[in-house]
Amino acid sequence: MSDLAIDIRSVVKRYDQHVAVNDLSLAVPRGSVYGLLGPNGAGKTTTIRMILNIIVPDSGTITLLGQPHRANGITDRIGYLPEERGLYKKMQVRRVLRFLAELKGVKRRDADRRIDEWLRRFDLKNGEKDWGLAKIDELSRGMQQKVQFIGTLVHDPDLVILDEPFSGLDPINAQALKDAIVELKSRGKTVIFSTHMMDNAERLCDSVCIIARGQKVLDGGVAEVRSAHSGRFVALAVEGEARHLVAPVLSDRRLVSRVDDNNRYYELELAVGADAQELLRRVVATGAAIQRFELVLPSLHQIFLERVGARGVEEGMTGHG
Repeated sequence: MSDLAIDIRSVVKRYDQHVAVNDLSLAVPRGSVYGLLGPNGAGKTTTIRMILNIIVPDSGTITLLGQPHRANGITDRIGYLPEERGLYKKMQVRRVLRFLAELKGVKRRDADRRIDEWLRRFDLKNGEKDWGLAKIDELSRGMQQKVQFIGTLVHDPDLVILDEPFSGLDPINAQALKDAIVELKSRGKTVIFSTHMMDNAERLCDSVCIIARGQKVLDGGVAEVRSAHSGRFVALAVEGEARHLVAPVLSDRRLVSRVDDNNRYYELELAVGADAQELLRRVVATGAAIQRFELVLPSLHQIFLERVGARGVEEGMTGHG
């Protein structure tokens, strides 16, 4: 049995003159949480649709769970939460979930048992109320998102693909989703989620791939990716009234290539060839009272900006998903 849940090799997909995915190769280990990251229009959703055999690649190969992605029955082992949510608004919650389970070959009795378990877990069934008996359009948006997530998992898939799963979720529901993802991994499932929210990916993912303009920019384990970009990022905090004193130093592009002002502190990327000690000397010379100065591992957000940049994000906003 292959150690890979997904093996994509040299995949290309074009729409007329636009290349949505260009020579993409990915290897997703079984039992991992894998982030497919990039701006809107980078090619993430197109890649997911090719994995699911919704659209066909122009060239290249895709293997899922050790089988060709077009093999009979392979999609029954996959759970997919699309970015564009869609439920039958006038149907009862339990009937919708049972229908989705039966489409994947789950017997009604097993489906009802699993639905009951998931409704309780997501607090859609408790001592006061059973929202499973309500119609979809009687639920709040957050409840509807939880129902759709249950529909993704009710057939107990081996591979779970979540497209922008945290979009629009409040902190409580986002936490419930995060906990579910962690549990899926603990049960040996493989979870892929596509997102442009780097913070969620950094907290949850074992490995990530960043895509921009249809091409892979980098991939690897989160810890390894961050370590590979270490030594060039500095966290700097000065007393509030001293911020104007350090502004000329931070605007020197021979010393600092990028500044991210987080209000309480700056995250700085050193210019190529610049020395952190020189930056410290320059800041001290301004007379500013320094509260923090340390070399830090960059966040995925910082690495994304470094490798993709604002121009790549703007271009991606107009392309196919």
